[in-house]
Amino acid sequence: MSCPGPRPAARRTALAATAAALLLSACALRSNPPLPPAAVETPAAWRSPAESAAPPDAAWWRAFGDPVLDDLIAQAQARNADLATARERVAEYAARLRVAAAGLSPNLSLSAGPARARARTPAGAVAESTVLQLGAQASYEVDLWGRLQSLEAAALAQLQGQRAAADAAALSIAATTATGYLNLRSLDAQLALARATLASREQSLRLARRLYEEGYSSRLDFVQAQAELHGAAGTVAQLERSVAQQENALAVLLGRAPGPLPRGTALEALISPPAAAPLPSSLLRRRPDLAQAEQAVVATDAALAAARDQLLPALQLSASATYQGFTLHQLLDAPTLLWSVGASVLAPVFQGGRLRAQADVAQAQRAQALHAYEQAARNAFAEVDNALAAIASLREQREQALLRRDAALEALRIARNRYRNGYASYLEELDAQRSSYAAEQGVLQLQGALLSAHVDLARALGGGWSGEAVQPVSVSREGVAVRE
Repeated sequence: MSCPGPRPAARRTALAATAAALLLSACALRSNPPLPPAAVETPAAWRSPAESAAPPDAAWWRAFGDPVLDDLIAQAQARNADLATARERVAEYAARLRVAAAGLSPNLSLSAGPARARARTPAGAVAESTVLQLGAQASYEVDLWGRLQSLEAAALAQLQGQRAAADAAALSIAATTATGYLNLRSLDAQLALARATLASREQSLRLARRLYEEGYSSRLDFVQAQAELHGAAGTVAQLERSVAQQENALAVLLGRAPGPLPRGTALEALISPPAAAPLPSSLLRRRPDLAQAEQAVVATDAALAAARDQLLPALQLSASATYQGFTLHQLLDAPTLLWSVGASVLAPVFQGGRLRAQADVAQAQRAQALHAYEQAARNAFAEVDNALAAIASLREQREQALLRRDAALEALRIARNRYRNGYASYLEELDAQRSSYAAEQGVLQLQGALLSAHVDLARALGGGWSGEAVQPVSVSREGVAVRE
């Protein structure tokens, strides 16, 4: 004895209850779990005082006052391979955004072609037939829960993140070029000092030989002068090698073949820009790497919304129309029209937990992106503070080094006069020469380090970020990308 089926009223009630349950589950899943509060503590002020609250402008390297440096940075930004790759990546993600946006539009495809078939008729005979047909198929997924909009929002945030990454690459290339050029000018100055010292050692050796031959000094003085000459010659060779290596490194950065590079303003004449730094709170909006990290959080948040929407039913609309004929004449003059219109609801029932696991993956990636942003912000604050501290310390060191150089030069003058007049041995003048060379070399090294510290400050502040500003994007409860 069979059991009677459910009554129509009971069937309608069950369908309504099922639909209500689906809607309630959709509302429950639609809102992403809230992100934990950011753990970044913004310092109230920098530990080392800044000279101005105005940050460097886009072309911050012009403040050094060297047209050759300006030209080299322009070449690097136009020809550097890494920067070109970053810009092509922006074009790639712009295409990805168009792919994601296409998911919100209907799909339409056309088909045409003949078909030859052999089949058995109801009477049992075998018959062959040729069918010519022209058809069109259309499909459209109704974005009930905003999944497709969330995917578009994620693609938009990824595109903006890549734009920020390209800006960060341009800033890094400009800063690396500036640092390399300043280091080259510092090596040039040290090489000029070493060559001048070598010439002085040659003069001292001639004097020591004459005094030794005339019996006014010992052979020890003559041998010591020879040793110092060879030491100075070795220093010149070492610095020439360093200059060549620095030129080659800069040439590769500029996208050029290794070789010599032009020179501009001398190291001593280069201008030290003011150590300008805005308030720490504004730094979060200046650095392109922080903008990139922020967009990564937005993209993973939208991707989480899309992954959670996969747990909900999907509504697919479809339609097709086909003109069919057994001959070309029939297809053109009196075709048979075949058509279909339909809708389907696909609801996940059991997939072994795959969809929920994908949502868990997206949620973990969102948390990772947030932690990466927090760490990037902390690094940004530390880099600015370190650069400001380095500038203040190097300025004080340079002032002391200048005083030391002046004193060493005076000591060398006195020792040289005493030796030539026979009141002191050559060892006394030799010691004064060594101290004077070390003091002058220290001044040149500190000058180069101070100029490089200004480059580090510009890099840390996001100076030179002249690309299109990234507008912050968030994902609304409906999964729509919203520009703030």
